[in-house]
Amino acid sequence: MKISKKDALMWFRFFAELDEEEELMARQQEIAYAVLRQIELRVEDTNRRLMSEIRGLKTLQGRTYYVGEDDLFPGGCKSCLLGTGLSAVRRSNRCNAACRFCYDYGMLDCIPPIGEDLWEIGGMKYALEDMPLLLSTSNRPSGISYVYLEPFTEIEKYYDMVKVFSDAGIYQHLYTNGISATEESLRKLGEAGLNELRFNLGASNCSDRVIENMRTAAKYIPAVGVETPMTREFMAAFAKKKEQILSSGIRFMNCAELHLNENNIDNYAGEDLYMYRLGYISPVWSRGFALQLMKQADEEKWPIVVHDCSNHTKFARDINLRAKEGGWFGAGSYSCEFSRIPYAAFLPVLEDEDFTFLEEEELPEGFRTGDIVL
Repeated sequence: MKISKKDALMWFRFFAELDEEEELMARQQEIAYAVLRQIELRVEDTNRRLMSEIRGLKTLQGRTYYVGEDDLFPGGCKSCLLGTGLSAVRRSNRCNAACRFCYDYGMLDCIPPIGEDLWEIGGMKYALEDMPLLLSTSNRPSGISYVYLEPFTEIEKYYDMVKVFSDAGIYQHLYTNGISATEESLRKLGEAGLNELRFNLGASNCSDRVIENMRTAAKYIPAVGVETPMTREFMAAFAKKKEQILSSGIRFMNCAELHLNENNIDNYAGEDLYMYRLGYISPVWSRGFALQLMKQADEEKWPIVVHDCSNHTKFARDINLRAKEGGWFGAGSYSCEFSRIPYAAFLPVLEDEDFTFLEEEELPEGFRTGDIVL
């Protein structure tokens, strides 16, 4: 149903008042899903119009979009979207920053450790000496990524693991906020065989120190780039230091669409939000910022790839991974990260007079005011 914005607001105000343990009935769920789809359709229409203005827009087999030279597109993203997905290797449970966009915001002191001298790979715990066994018995991934939380809090423990995967010919990328990186640690990562290093510039508000660490990293690691959630704060900081960042030796910028979970959603209270395919919840403006940067990069001929790492991209990532794992047609694990849809969080977008639905219809019989909706 193409529910009207007026009816959508009325129903979501009602849903927001329900007790958390009170589940919606089937027809109420139908209304809720219709509202979320109306919001999503409007956001997608806006983004399509923005994309139509990017003359040099390219696609990676329809799974994501970017601008720039093909050979600069990050290998880690190719592994994620065309290979065997995002194979995470976890070690560090600490961080030296507290970003409001972080999925673990407010919980950074509560993150459980992996285990002394252990690594989490595929949900299992491994010691370094177990790696020959793992590599000799398992299907090797096209690439792996070091995540969770900030590797440079104990980077000296990573060198030997990086060398193991490098010797096995497996592509590796690592995420960092770059705050604690040093020339010595960056050099040792490069010598160990790390293929790609991604800096979350938003974590430091594009600090000069981190930009210099990016420049240093580019001397030792083949592919250095930026991956950061698209926020207003980042856009403002990047605009001030654009030339400094683009001349640092980076090869790419992954513009991540900010998505929210129970830890960080309160930091964006009052913002217009939408839900992509009943999965990730994001501010309506986040992907728009990415597309603005892509348009600017294309017009100004930036010497890097600017990549639209959107909710669509992550949706495609999951489908690709399940297919590579031999899943049935349509199989996947992409889903909402909330135990219950946070209906109140969508009230601001429904109350925003400037946010209109593309098409509206009168509610069908059984769903109108005064009808019993079960």
